[in-house]
Amino acid sequence: MPRTLWSLNVGESAYIENLACRKDLRRLLLTLGFCPGASVLCTGQSPQGDPKAYLVRGAVIALRREDCEQVFLKGHEPDAPGTGLLHRIR
Repeated sequence: MPRTLWSLNVGESAYIENLACRKDLRRLLLTLGFCPGASVLCTGQSPQGDPKAYLVRGAVIALRREDCEQVFLKGHEPDAPGTGLLHRIR
């Protein structure tokens, strides 16, 4: 099963592989930096669980689950504990 943006836990990162969404949402996500090949890091989640916040191309963007499940990922960026991007921005 393909991995989606929603599957990232706080502190995890991966690369965007594909956007499989309607044309208007695709255009918006591309404008915000969610482009194939871009690195994305999950930086937070609301207390209710939806939405989650993601760091992409220097901006933190909150997205709802229904939109995140249309963004497919590949790979991940392994970091040693305490040295990752999330640690550095806090």
